[in-house]
Amino acid sequence: MPALGLAAAAATIGAMVVIAPANAAGGVSATFSKGSDWGTGYEGKYTIANGSGSTLPSWTVEFDLPSGAKISSLWDGSYTASGQHVTVKNTWNGNVANGGSASFGFNVAYSGSYAAPSNCKLNGGACSAGGTPPTSTTPPTTTTPPTTTTPPPPGGRGAPYLYMGWGSPPNPQTVMNATGIKWFTMAFINASGGCNPAWDSSRPLSGSADATAISQIKAAGGQVVPSFGGWSGNKLGPNCSTPEALAGAYQQVINAYGLKAIDIDIENSDEFENEAVQDRILNALKIVKQNNPGIQTILTFGTSTTGPNYYGNRLIDQSKALGANVDVFTIMPFDFGGGANMYNSTVSAANGLRDKLKSTFGWSDATAYAHLGISGMNGLSDQQELTDLSTWTQITNWAKSNKIARLAFWSVNRDRGCPGGGVQSACSGIAQNDWDFTKVTAGF
Repeated sequence: MPALGLAAAAATIGAMVVIAPANAAGGVSATFSKGSDWGTGYEGKYTIANGSGSTLPSWTVEFDLPSGAKISSLWDGSYTASGQHVTVKNTWNGNVANGGSASFGFNVAYSGSYAAPSNCKLNGGACSAGGTPPTSTTPPTTTTPPTTTTPPPPGGRGAPYLYMGWGSPPNPQTVMNATGIKWFTMAFINASGGCNPAWDSSRPLSGSADATAISQIKAAGGQVVPSFGGWSGNKLGPNCSTPEALAGAYQQVINAYGLKAIDIDIENSDEFENEAVQDRILNALKIVKQNNPGIQTILTFGTSTTGPNYYGNRLIDQSKALGANVDVFTIMPFDFGGGANMYNSTVSAANGLRDKLKSTFGWSDATAYAHLGISGMNGLSDQQELTDLSTWTQITNWAKSNKIARLAFWSVNRDRGCPGGGVQSACSGIAQNDWDFTKVTAGF
C-alpha cells in the first residue's frame, strides 16, 4: 500500500422449525477429514452432506477431542467447547438443499501423538447415519447447494483493506451490516524481533485489536486475508534468512486464524526491488502451497499505467521459473502518475498485466483475468489522483464483466467523506457517504 497507508451466530431456529436427528433423516451425514499436520497441530474439516430428500434447515455437529487437544481456531461455523466436547453450529451456511453439502474447518493444537475426533453427532443423531442420497430412478430436482451454502471463493472476490493500527479503524461488523461485504484484507503483518510475525511489527497475533476484529468478522460469517508487507516498516522478507524460515512465519499466521488465503504486499526497495528477497518470497509461497492444500496465495505490487514495470515482470517470470504456483497477481493502479482518468489508467494497467500473464504462462485472456487482481485507492491517492465513486463503480463493473479474480482498495478506514480534506488516513478526501466504496465492492 502507499506511503500514506503505512505512515502510519449460530443461526437461530424458530419455534416452528423442528430439526430431526440425523439418524431419523436417513440420508444426512457429517464426515471428518484431516488436512495438513505440523506436529503440534493439524487442520480438520467436517462436511455435512444432505441426501435426505428434503432441505436441511440447520445443522449442529458435536464431537470429542482427545485429552491434550483443543480448538485454536474455527471458520464457517460458531463453536463452544466444554472440556473436550466441542459443539459447532452453522452460521451463514445452514440451509443445505437435498443433494447439497456444507462444511466447516478448524485448527487443533495438540501434544503427543495425533488422534482424530470421536463420538460425532449431527443434530443429535449419528454422523454416519444414511450418508448417501436415497437410490432413485429419478435424480433429485435440486442437485447442487443453493447460494447460501456455497462458501465464498478462497481469498474473497471483493476484499478491501482494513487496518486496525491507523486511521480510526471502524468496527468491521458495522461495515459488514451496512454494506454486505464478507471479506477483508487485513493490513499489515511484519517482522517483530527477527523472523517473527506481528501486526505492524508490534501487535501480537492473539489478544490484539486485529485478532478481535478477525473474530468479529468470522462471527458475522466473513473471512479475512492477512496482508504481509506494505510500503514501509520492518518486513519479514528481508528478515527471514531462508525461504523455509519465511514460510514458517507465514505458517504461524495461517495456523493462528485458520486461513484460506494470504496476501503478500511486496513493495519498495527492501522487497519488490530486491531480487534475492523476491525469490525468497516466491520460494516461501511454494512451501506454503505444499503444506496447505487449497490455500490461495496472492501477490500485490505496484504498476505503471501500461502494466508491470521491470520488477513486476521479473516477479511474474520468477514465479513461473521457481514453480511458486501463485494464484493471483494483484496490481495497485495508483500513485503511478498520468492518472488523470483513473478508469482508463486502471484498465490499461490491468490489461498490461493480463498480457504479461498470457505471454509468461501461455494462458488465454479468460485464464489470465482469472489470475488477476486490482487493488485501487478510493478518493484521493497520495499523488492526488482522483477515483470518485462513479469511477470505482466503472472499475468494478469492468472487473465483473472480465471475471477477474480479486478486487480490493485502500482502505475501509478511508471510506468516509471529507470533501476538500486532502489525503487523509480516516477519510477519502472527497464527498461521499460512509462505506460507499465498500458497498460497491461487495457487489463484485
